Amino acid sequence: MTTKENRKHKDSVFVDLFFEYESAEENDIALYNALHDVPLPKGTKVQKVRIEDVLYMNFKNDISFGIEGKVIIFGEHQSTINENMPLRNLMHVGRVYEQLVPIDDRYKRRVVPLPKPEFYTFYNGKESWGKEKTLRLSDAYVIQDEEPMLELVVKMINISPKMGHEVLERCQVLKEYGQFIDTIQELQDEGNPDAIKHAIEKCIEQGILADYLKKRGSEVVNMLIAKYDYNTDIRVQREEAQEIGRLEGRLDSITSLMDTMGLPIEQAMNALKIPDDEKSKYEDLIRESKAVYDVHGEER
Repeated sequence: MTTKENRKHKDSVFVDLFFEYESAEENDIALYNALHDVPLPKGTKVQKVRIEDVLYMNFKNDISFGIEGKVIIFGEHQSTINENMPLRNLMHVGRVYEQLVPIDDRYKRRVVPLPKPEFYTFYNGKESWGKEKTLRLSDAYVIQDEEPMLELVVKMINISPKMGHEVLERCQVLKEYGQFIDTIQELQDEGNPDAIKHAIEKCIEQGILADYLKKRGSEVVNMLIAKYDYNTDIRVQREEAQEIGRLEGRLDSITSLMDTMGLPIEQAMNALKIPDDEKSKYEDLIRESKAVYDVHGEER
């Protein structure tokens, strides 16, 4: 099966393995069994639940499916640590129930039976975050005074090979996926300019996701390039936002000194120890501000 170029959102390799690929259903069952003490009966069917309009701009890292009276939501988290997974899953499961429960059933007098939800996120980023962690939606509540009326619990599992989580020994495909991502990261850290391509070659040689990578090699490269480009975009946007916040904070401090103490721009900047090579930037911004001009009677 080839990548569908007309999809509104790109899938990650994780989603491809556990949702789109020809052995995705088999992989889902293997992962479910690895997470539960009682294995699924032979012949169990998986009901895929596709959420097209995902929560993030252009990437789909969460999958959901119905199985044995449950709705399971698996998520992949590959970049920096993010403890907002419960909120993300709350929004996701709401969309799932919208698909599973017909509109008319929502207004019936009797209770509509719902599949029981379970939430798991698999982390394989570079930052250290332990072997396993439980995240709760209620931890984010502003008021922490009593038992919450709405709770959502996400089990966060670190699938980095170095952590040696037990689930990796119980689910071979997840173990090999973790090894594959770890190989890419190691090659990137070494400065390898073709880390993704060489990681694919290396893993095929070592029998890590070998059949999958042989069949889906070019698609995997495209998915991973898009993935890392996306993460870079997000990082750059965050850095730009931080720089804007720093600039606005300094600008407010300068104008505050000018307003409260009647200092000229130069003296206000000196008082705040603004570097000489940045002063012209703040001077231009202040001169462009009509409000400041009106207050100080300058250049009207």
